Amino acid sequence: MIIVMETGVKEDQVQQVVDRLVKAGLGTHLSVGEFKTIIGAIGDEKIVRELALDALPFVEKVLPITKPFKLVSREFQEQSTSFNVGNCTIGADEVVVMAGPCAVESEEQLLESAEGVKAAGAQILRGGAFKPRTSPYSFQGLEEEGLKILARVREKTGLPIVTEVMDQHTVGVVAEYADIIQVGTRNMQNFYMLRELGKLDKPILLKRGLSATIEEWLMAAEYIASGGNRKVILCERGIRTFETATRNTLDLSAIPVVKHLTHLPVIVDPSHGTGNWRWVPSMSRAAVAAGADGLMVEVHPRPEEALCDGAQSLTVEKFEALTEDLDKVARVLGRRLKKVD
Repeated sequence: MIIVMETGVKEDQVQQVVDRLVKAGLGTHLSVGEFKTIIGAIGDEKIVRELALDALPFVEKVLPITKPFKLVSREFQEQSTSFNVGNCTIGADEVVVMAGPCAVESEEQLLESAEGVKAAGAQILRGGAFKPRTSPYSFQGLEEEGLKILARVREKTGLPIVTEVMDQHTVGVVAEYADIIQVGTRNMQNFYMLRELGKLDKPILLKRGLSATIEEWLMAAEYIASGGNRKVILCERGIRTFETATRNTLDLSAIPVVKHLTHLPVIVDPSHGTGNWRWVPSMSRAAVAAGADGLMVEVHPRPEEALCDGAQSLTVEKFEALTEDLDKVARVLGRRLKKVD
């Protein structure tokens, strides 16, 4: 339920409502807008109705949230969520680009990648330390040593890092190193892990499941938000369809749909969405034009030598050309691609 306060409501009146909700055993979330103050009541809707809060003179109305996802819905919070990571703001006017290799292979490889993508305009470094692979014989990542390499490269370049967590047992060690924790497509509905991530005060990048509906994706985000962590970034990375010309089918229509349904920032991974570096630039431009708040792009200094997903990785030179195009597209829409100093 959401409690909409009258225009010009005083702080002590807002606190009265919050206190009554808390006393009744309900959770609360306060959203203060330019014209309206809204209090979200988290818990049994029957209890909220029994409190008869709309009888108070400073309460305008009490409304149910019709969507199954509550905390992440636009009904609950009308204004878009944004938060800072390093020197960039995710969910604001700037388009944030996360770039780097699929996997951390060595410190030399990662540092070369990081320096290249930073010079080309990336604000956040991506790199996998734990690599969930379809085949047990494929490269599985350097694990904690990979996390340590990411941390050392962050120290040298100043780029925040985003890397994937595998399960609830590795949440602690990944959180120790990462600035943003990525939930991969295979783990989107790992609810035990999502609950653990909800306890953190750290941004979570939630990739869409390869066969997930938009509602299932947002319900996964609700698991994280219900635990207290509202710093969730949604990432469209392609879904499984009958089409075989691309690795996945990149669902660009999901961008406006999700931004209509939720206040959370939305980014796109065109590398996994297509599986081929040739299609990454056009899908990246299209994603920004469709309203994406950012991109996650795989970049490797020598894709032909990559231990993981070389076929979908851009060279640093191709990535630099892409960021120049992205800035032009963003500026047409009144946004911009922030360059790292």
